Amino acid sequence: MTIKEKLLSPIVWGNLLAMLLVALLLLLVLWKGMGIYTHHGESIDVPQLVGLQERDAEYRLNQLGLQAVVVDSAYNKAMAPGCILEQTPAAGRAVKSGRNVYLTVNTDHMPTVALPDLIENSSLREAQAKLTAMGFRLAPVERVSGEKDWVKGIKSGGRNVYAGDRVPIDVPLVLQVGGDSDAFGSMDDLLGDDDLTEEPLEEEGLDLE
Repeated sequence: MTIKEKLLSPIVWGNLLAMLLVALLLLLVLWKGMGIYTHHGESIDVPQLVGLQERDAEYRLNQLGLQAVVVDSAYNKAMAPGCILEQTPAAGRAVKSGRNVYLTVNTDHMPTVALPDLIENSSLREAQAKLTAMGFRLAPVERVSGEKDWVKGIKSGGRNVYAGDRVPIDVPLVLQVGGDSDAFGSMDDLLGDDDLTEEPLEEEGLDLE
């Protein structure tokens, strides 16, 4: 049998047709499978979760076919511990089923930050700039005796704190700064009025004649 006769053989054409049908079938299965895997044409609106308790947010997402993933925690004293502070994607965004929704949860304790070395080592302006940049809140300055505008001490919650102490970030710091002109009082206060007034001496029983 010649090559031409072999190519025109019904068996050869039958095999080629079968291979073509199998290839088309595989493409169809793959296309359908990708649509199912990627949830083609399906969308779910992400609900509003901010303000909900973590367990309630997880339940609501599960009901919609979404997954809750807690990725961070923060502190907000105006909101209850355990509630959601932030979410990604935002409420109202259309996503596919099975999508992760990333949550930030409110912690039940105030975060603390290590106090930098400022006492006897910084001016008032430098200390204020550094502490503000770190996120600390500052109360009115307390003037004490010492070099003018030089940090002599720091208070948090009414107690003295020092470099390296972990201080609650939301409690205002009081900077004790040198420059109080009345720190030692006036000279009149120290000596008293009696010491500055000479009383006349009375001569008793003296006869000068």
